[in-house]
Amino acid sequence: MVRRESSPWFGATVLLSLALSPLDGLAQQTQRAPDTIEARLLACAACHGRQGEGTNNDYFPRLAGKPAGYLMNQLVAFRDGRRRYSPMNYLLEYIPDPYLQKMADHFSALRPPPAPEAPTDASPAVLARGRTLVSDGDPAHGVPPCSRCHGSALTGMEPAIPGLVGLHASYISAQLGAFRYGTRTAKEPDCMQLVAASLTEADVTAVAAWLAAQPIPADPSPVGQGTLAMPLACGSEPN
Repeated sequence: MVRRESSPWFGATVLLSLALSPLDGLAQQTQRAPDTIEARLLACAACHGRQGEGTNNDYFPRLAGKPAGYLMNQLVAFRDGRRRYSPMNYLLEYIPDPYLQKMADHFSALRPPPAPEAPTDASPAVLARGRTLVSDGDPAHGVPPCSRCHGSALTGMEPAIPGLVGLHASYISAQLGAFRYGTRTAKEPDCMQLVAASLTEADVTAVAAWLAAQPIPADPSPVGQGTLAMPLACGSEPN
């Protein structure tokens, strides 16, 4: 009598049964997500939009189109604790510089349509003060115009000066406050800390309200490196 496990048909039967297994069919139907930077960075979409265009949450900024050097500086700052926001600190804690640079390059290259502008309830006087500070500064108090560093279109300058349009007033106000009180820092000399410390609370409110009311230009690209004459030395902006 031939033992079943030694029969040549036994192995064939096992292989056939495996080939027709419902689990195998299910595995064939299950597709893996594409291993691309776009797919990986969908994790950022809930807070920053699918293409980094921003959302209606006041405190999650638009990332698309900002200079890659600026984005890289911020990713490193979150990873290393110079900027403190627990979810970002946790997510970036173990990511090496080369991958952070890929993230920065990806969002910098995106040009999605702008999100709808939020209506402002700021008074005409507050908006007028904000426009003055952004365009002309306040020389008597050592405040340079925002446009001197961020450009007349406020889209920033390569490689590390960010655009200021497309941001919510609450976010701008919070970041200026963070610079003023040292909870957000940059490489020395920390020019934004110096500027923010020279602003009054009313000035911060005015600047934030006016900037948030400005539309994103049709071309939101930052101007080229060296286009603007910096009024202050900034550690994050190479000479």
